[in-house]
Amino acid sequence: MSETAPFSLLRPLHQSVPVVLTSPHSGRRYEADFLAVSRLDAIAIRRSEDSFVEELFAAGPALGVPLLAAEFPRAWCDANREAWELDPAMFEDALPDFVDTKSPRVRAGLGTIARVVGNGEPIYAGKLRFAEARARIDACWQPFHDALGGLIGQTVARFGSCLVIDCHSMPSQVGRQAGRADIVLGDSYGNACLPAWMAFFEASFAGMGLRVRRNDPYAGGYITRHYGRPREGVQVVQIEVARGLYMNERHFTRSAQFEAAQRNMSEFLAAVIEASALWGMEGPSTRSAAAE
Repeated sequence: MSETAPFSLLRPLHQSVPVVLTSPHSGRRYEADFLAVSRLDAIAIRRSEDSFVEELFAAGPALGVPLLAAEFPRAWCDANREAWELDPAMFEDALPDFVDTKSPRVRAGLGTIARVVGNGEPIYAGKLRFAEARARIDACWQPFHDALGGLIGQTVARFGSCLVIDCHSMPSQVGRQAGRADIVLGDSYGNACLPAWMAFFEASFAGMGLRVRRNDPYAGGYITRHYGRPREGVQVVQIEVARGLYMNERHFTRSAQFEAAQRNMSEFLAAVIEASALWGMEGPSTRSAAAE
């Protein structure tokens, strides 16, 4: 990849609430050196991409919330995995002992350096060397998580807590298989976020007429599991938005419904920000009940 920054970080002039937005899979910088070693064309390689998700949540900075978005594509390096989840079958040399070669993500072909794109097609025509994986992780994964960890630390230092909203999209076919879901909320089965916030998120989207599921089929990836520590003041919720709500999934273009979907996400963020300002990180339901 080029020497340009591996992520964009849009900060508000003044962070008004302890909320941070991330978009680790929306990167669309497919450079020639990557396409040259892939067996896929410029469209097929995008099938793991959460296209335009950072644009759906673009109102965040204007509302007082920072937005961290990867510029590198997920197919190049996946920031929502542990640093060293690698499939040994992809490499011509032996992997170090510290590499996790047996995680469920690796077995599915979707480790830190993915073997396949979202529909299961293999990415590479040949094998890689471990030095290539290390270079990508050092240049992309590590800076992204340094930035995210820094944002969370700064937010906790200032406000005493932090709510991370990890923004993703899912194929509409997955939503149909999950019972016609438009939105899937993941909190690692209750481990990464307090129940009051999950209930608030669900009610907010349902109030827009969107069909919401929890943790099925997406309970959250590395960001949710690693950073979500409610007892330590850090909560994480992963949001999956069905792509059919805002884009053409075949041609990877914004659809006529894009602006409506973007308005919905902006209204959702405004509601979260208002609730966090009023009630804090314990959540509106908890505080409201206590006050009655």
